[in-house]
Amino acid sequence: MHEIDKQYTLTPFYGKRRMAVVMQQKGFHVGPKKVRSLMEIMGLEAIYPKPHLSANNQAHKKYPYLLRGVTIVRPNQVWSSDITYIPLRGGFAYLVAIIDWYSRYVVDWELSNLLDTSFCLEALRRSMSKGWLPQIFNTDQGAQFTSEAFTGILLMAGIQISMDGRGRALDNIFIERLWRSLKYENVYPRNYETMKDAREGIEAYFNFYNNERVHQALGYQCPKAIYYA
Repeated sequence: MHEIDKQYTLTPFYGKRRMAVVMQQKGFHVGPKKVRSLMEIMGLEAIYPKPHLSANNQAHKKYPYLLRGVTIVRPNQVWSSDITYIPLRGGFAYLVAIIDWYSRYVVDWELSNLLDTSFCLEALRRSMSKGWLPQIFNTDQGAQFTSEAFTGILLMAGIQISMDGRGRALDNIFIERLWRSLKYENVYPRNYETMKDAREGIEAYFNFYNNERVHQALGYQCPKAIYYA
């Protein structure tokens, strides 16, 4: 599963057959059926180039995608959130992050060993307690983000809710780039053993990412400099 995560982060368009071939080349004796089973556990779908870590709950209300043709011109115009798989030596965890689209600033995040709504709510509440609110909040249609508990907080604050349509590969491109940077610059090299290790290491990385890591798209400034400008 950890090797599949690495390959998926690099080539999210690989389906179960190509992924099985790559895993076989790496020395794993697996076929497409086994790879498909593992990708389902991890929530990975090749036709949707991002971790779809929570099943679509048909009973939850879905909101339209509001960002088609929208030009992002300022901080706190759009925030988005997503969940990704974090490998540990003895298992795995799930990470949710909330990012400001304009500045790439990570507003807040939370780590959990359970794929439920509570850790997403915790990150959302903390992010909204810091003095600024977004005009639009964008997510996928996963059960955590479509839950009444999550959408209710946004609606009560007067925030517009936007949700990706299935198969829209670029809807959350900024947070997808964040996941790739986090994993290749921090998670994979450090090979965290426990949740505690991962939490401490990811916290240090996000502090670096926000306050020091320069981005070419930001004129070689760090996200904090743009967000607080």
